[in-house]
Amino acid sequence: MELQIGIDEFSRALYRAQGIVEKKSTMPILASVLLEATTAETGQGRLRVSAFDLEIGVTGTHPAEVLKAGSVALKHKELYDIVRALPEKTAVLRREANNRVRITSGSAEFNIVGQPAEDYPPFPRAEKVALVPVDPAQLLEMIEKTQFAISADETRHNLNGVYFEVAQGNIRMVATDGHRLALIERPAPGNFNLKKGVIVPRKGLLELKRLLDEDHEGPCELGFTETSGVFQRGELQMVMRLIDGIFPDYMQVIPKEADRTVTVDSPRLLDTLRRMSILSSDRTTNAVKFELGKDTLKVTSQNPDLGDAKEEIPVIYAGTPLQIGFNARYLMDVLTAVDAPQMDVELCDELSPGVLKPTGQAAGVATRYTAVIMPMRI
Repeated sequence: MELQIGIDEFSRALYRAQGIVEKKSTMPILASVLLEATTAETGQGRLRVSAFDLEIGVTGTHPAEVLKAGSVALKHKELYDIVRALPEKTAVLRREANNRVRITSGSAEFNIVGQPAEDYPPFPRAEKVALVPVDPAQLLEMIEKTQFAISADETRHNLNGVYFEVAQGNIRMVATDGHRLALIERPAPGNFNLKKGVIVPRKGLLELKRLLDEDHEGPCELGFTETSGVFQRGELQMVMRLIDGIFPDYMQVIPKEADRTVTVDSPRLLDTLRRMSILSSDRTTNAVKFELGKDTLKVTSQNPDLGDAKEEIPVIYAGTPLQIGFNARYLMDVLTAVDAPQMDVELCDELSPGVLKPTGQAAGVATRYTAVIMPMRI
């Protein structure tokens, strides 16, 4: 194998693999990336760079001047560090005896130990997936507005991802950790042929977000089988194994009607919560108390060792007085993710969940967003 490739192009390929390669694994080769150089009849060569941890795989092809086709697996971290440090705009890779690879750029030369390409696990095939064109900006928005509510509790594996389903012509993504829930709905861009919803794992979702962050414009496609999710953009493909489990009936968690609705200025409430959580008594729960009165909301926090804090902000509220406790961080996660100038906070009593929705969101529309947060006893 011998080829020349641009440093920027090679760095982009290795950056995509960064979150997938397994650094601590019983299979050491999973810490490597697979490089496959091919020549075409047109003379334009390609270098395929693949990373696969047996659950999630990303592969993409990149233009390169290939003098000799071939393949090899190289340790990702060291290769990425070397490529980013090279002095020129191009690098030459040459595989030599015993899978050692010489990398040269200008006067810099590295000789690194590789492994046979045959030892690398085969990349999952995705020919049978019906791919649907999706708007990358919309898909990115849906991930950003739900990912914070994914459970980190590994014992509840069915909550360690986002539930993706098609309902009434809309795609819906839902995440919950048992203490809070985030739901977003957007018009479906096509037929995903899903008989039931699927659970996309957290790691796969975050890697998908990384790829969408890289390019907001290029046409993308998304598809699912019963066990796999596939994302494709041009010559880039990502395949991930879905979580095998049953997602809870989340609609039971969302209160149907609220007795009280408070309209708040989102940036103002976010700033207040940041200040009040400084003195919250428990860093893990970030407990704050809401005291609602006519057109006012008093937010308080206290810490037996440090003191207490309170702040009053104007709101639109005409209901009866109410006191209720919340985890400030859960509220801040929603307010940070949703770029609405105002939010409606729907409440029933001090023991019922609070529901947050962007103000002015019509009921039943295809672009709805709902966040549910369980109350705390204070």
